[in-house]
Amino acid sequence: MIIFGSKSYLYQLAMLTLVCGSCGNPAAHTLRKRVSKFTLFFVPLFPYSTKYTTQCTFCGAEQKVTQEQAEQLQAQEQAADGGYGQAHQQQPGQNPYQR
Repeated sequence: MIIFGSKSYLYQLAMLTLVCGSCGNPAAHTLRKRVSKFTLFFVPLFPYSTKYTTQCTFCGAEQKVTQEQAEQLQAQEQAADGGYGQAHQQQPGQNPYQR
């Protein structure tokens, strides 16, 4: 008996400030990458699908983007941060080492 299937992995690539095409608000958008992999006996072997999306944090609208657009958005985000990554603000009473 051979057991096969698929599993999806979701990666958050960046947080961007964009004007939403759905609600029209300038809001934070998450840039995500979803990779679907073929599995054999519950072991992921190879990817067969990769999709990129942005999701508005204000209204929740999700929009598909191409790989080239996703790379371009990431490059813009890194240039805006000065290449040092995103600064995280600590909330009162929050452990800075726990996410």
